[in-house]
Amino acid sequence: MLNWLMIFVPVTIGLEFFMPGQHTLIFLTACLAVIPLAGWLGHATGELARYTGEGAGGLLNATFGNAAELIIAVMAIRRGLYAVVKASLTGSIIGNILLVLGAAVLAGGLKYKHQRFNVTGARAQATLLTLAAIALVMPAAFHALAGPPNVVNEDGLSLAIACVLLIAYGLHLVFSLVTHKQLFAGETLEEAEPAAWSLKRAFLTLTGATLMIAWVSEILVGSVEQTAAAFGMTNVFIGVIVVAIVGNAAEHSSAVMLALKNRMELAIGIAVGSSLQIALFVAPLLVIVSHFIGPRAMDLMFTPAEVLAIFLAVLITGQISSDGESNWIEGVQLLAVYVIMAIVFFFLPEAG
Repeated sequence: MLNWLMIFVPVTIGLEFFMPGQHTLIFLTACLAVIPLAGWLGHATGELARYTGEGAGGLLNATFGNAAELIIAVMAIRRGLYAVVKASLTGSIIGNILLVLGAAVLAGGLKYKHQRFNVTGARAQATLLTLAAIALVMPAAFHALAGPPNVVNEDGLSLAIACVLLIAYGLHLVFSLVTHKQLFAGETLEEAEPAAWSLKRAFLTLTGATLMIAWVSEILVGSVEQTAAAFGMTNVFIGVIVVAIVGNAAEHSSAVMLALKNRMELAIGIAVGSSLQIALFVAPLLVIVSHFIGPRAMDLMFTPAEVLAIFLAVLITGQISSDGESNWIEGVQLLAVYVIMAIVFFFLPEAG
């Protein structure tokens, strides 16, 4: 299936060069082109996990899986599409912990009656997600409470919070990879299946897929606004749902495949770890990068709908991951919340 979808990569590039005015067609083929590239990227990181262990493997998968979101966001910042960037960040956070995790829990639960994972590690990640939600709520609260006279302070506030989030994420890496790595270890290398790919092949595949995603992502971003207008969708819906689903393709395929192999430790590490990385690393990094490449600096002032969606997604994810055990009905519940949010964002009018 992934090999068949690879045909959309040259089709997208060809349309961009020879039919640049066909924005809707270019956007659709670019979305389809990212999916197989993200799939190859996810498969390669899964193979790398055979060499590094589940904890580091989950981090690698989340990092390279988020390459698509990061690249798409950087391209959008260069074009001044800040609403699309923030919406795609929101969509990535809720998409990973609701759609990706929900699909993985459902798929694994249909094959295995119960699937277990380390409850202490899961709670640590859930607590960090709560920190991320608080960090995104506070700028919006400041904007509402301080009022327009203090809008000049919002860029400095966002930059300061971004630095705190980056420090928190760095310390989380020390916790999960050094001081308490046993909580995220999962299977030992002796218990796991042997790697099908060599370390060199996996790394080269990661590099090649990431470079191709960068190229296709720039094409995709260039057609976002025109496609949204053509389909009667708001830029927020395109960012929160469409772009986020495309960007999450790597995490989605990897987490579901691993859940079907009863490797829930790594599946949860990919889904939740990816949301953590978006909230605590990618979003703050984009705030800093925007000072150098964007028409203006990006802030962390998300809309009330985006803040509420993140907060509620973190809340239900924390409840489901608190007992160290999952089943298929919990996957259904996560997916139901995601569908409800997607419906709300579809009907939500464009701000301003």
